[in-house]
Amino acid sequence: MNQHKAALDVNEVPKMHKWLTLSLQHLFAMFGATILVPFLTGLSPAVALVSSGFGTLAYILITRGKIPAYLGSSFAFIAPIIEVSKSSGVAGAMVGSFLTGLVYGLVALLISMFGTKWLMKLLPPIVVGPVIIVIGLGLASTAVDMAMYLPGQEGNVYSGTHLMVALVTLAITIIASIFFRGFFSLVPILFGIVGGYIFAMTQGIVDTSGIQEEWAAITSAGSIGGVLAAIFQAPDFVVPFVDFSPFEVISWEIAALMIPFALVTITEHTGDQMVLSKVVGKNFLKEPGLNRSILGDGVATMIASFLGGPPNTTYGENIGVLAITRVYSVFVIGGAAVVAIVFGFVGMITAVISSIPTAVMGGVSILLFGIIASSGLRMLIDNQIDFGEKRNLIISSVILVIGVGGAFVQVNEDIQIAGMALAAIIGVLLNLILPGKEKGEGNGKMFEAPKEETENQQRKNGVA
Repeated sequence: MNQHKAALDVNEVPKMHKWLTLSLQHLFAMFGATILVPFLTGLSPAVALVSSGFGTLAYILITRGKIPAYLGSSFAFIAPIIEVSKSSGVAGAMVGSFLTGLVYGLVALLISMFGTKWLMKLLPPIVVGPVIIVIGLGLASTAVDMAMYLPGQEGNVYSGTHLMVALVTLAITIIASIFFRGFFSLVPILFGIVGGYIFAMTQGIVDTSGIQEEWAAITSAGSIGGVLAAIFQAPDFVVPFVDFSPFEVISWEIAALMIPFALVTITEHTGDQMVLSKVVGKNFLKEPGLNRSILGDGVATMIASFLGGPPNTTYGENIGVLAITRVYSVFVIGGAAVVAIVFGFVGMITAVISSIPTAVMGGVSILLFGIIASSGLRMLIDNQIDFGEKRNLIISSVILVIGVGGAFVQVNEDIQIAGMALAAIIGVLLNLILPGKEKGEGNGKMFEAPKEETENQQRKNGVA
């Protein structure tokens, strides 16, 4: 058990007057990152909020209410969603997300049958670390383009105003991350977006017409029913068999682009479970089990695919909230999920999100995508991967160049395995083929059972 008593344990119900406040903390922690993913991929931020909420509730049910984890939009799938959407539209991205969820279910089944050792052999740190680096660096040009160029123009039209807005947004995000304390240190993305938005308004690049339309609709409503109808609006869901036929969209190309990323996010998920276990003082890898938590993650992703939202994953930001507040109640997490769903149906919130300039999102993306790449580097360091070993050097080098360089294999006229997906597949194959597999596992602690930590260590792990 923890040396420090929980303010609210996992199955404790908070008092009503505190419940909403505690849940809102988790909503704010995930909000900035969760809306950024659909913003970058062309999906609906409102749908992302709704699918995040339903996914979290499903996760809590599948893990039998034993893991206080919030699920939000996954950054790992930004690039494949963009690529699939180019050829197959949003429908193709949703089919790919569903297939990814099935892979989660398969892995969960294998873990329940054979344990976690086989997963460690397939995805050691020497493979996962460089692939995570590729995910971050592969998105770098997207962040810079959003920060520097005028949106909606043919070709790249440089804008000093947009770059200045992006840099101010980045500066506010960094200041909030470094100098703010307590809960405020956990929501630097939110501070960056809000601060950048305000500065962008002074530069005249914020289009508030959507907000004005929403406000006009609310104020012109002649009755309470009319006001409620103006406030609450159904998001732009993309539902299979209603908006598209999955059997007409599904292809090997979509599977090849999306599924390899499941292998990376499953390993990231396991790392989150380890950190969460250390924070709460319970071994979630054993009870309710890694198989249940991975299954919950997969089901949440499939729910998102049925609504038109991005794949879901457990959020480190919300683990940080748990570490600082020591409020571990799944009822608080569930409350945050319900509020997220409600927010997704509020038209004014959708209008405000849609009015955020691309330069503001580009500013926070510069930091976020860099952090993703750095987290891959941190995985290699934490697991003490020896790059004096030629085997490790070869695997990481090949993954990085193929992934960042944008190499692809044209299987046939319709199927192409490209970039990060190709890098992940080749990394796994090299690790399986080259001798000395134990050298790629480092200190072998990636799947080690969590141990007790001091409060400072808990906070460090939670915020990371």
